Amino acid sequence: MVEFIIPVRCFTCGAVIGDKWEEFSRRVKAGEDPGKVLDELGVKKYCCRRMLLSHVEVIDEILEFSKFKGEIKKEPW
Repeated sequence: MVEFIIPVRCFTCGAVIGDKWEEFSRRVKAGEDPGKVLDELGVKKYCCRRMLLSHVEVIDEILEFSKFKGEIKKEPW
């Protein structure tokens, strides 16, 4: 199972965009033009387009820190 941390709603206008992320990401990775994909998904506002275009998946980097949980040793002082 792949997990994404994409906001459910646009930060600016509050429109729901989270449900469009998987298809957008899949189609862009397949080589389609991001602007055309957003048009076809019905994402018209600049603020919503920005949310999808500028999203960076950082879940893998964040999960790296969870490996150290419980392994941190306290300082002797």
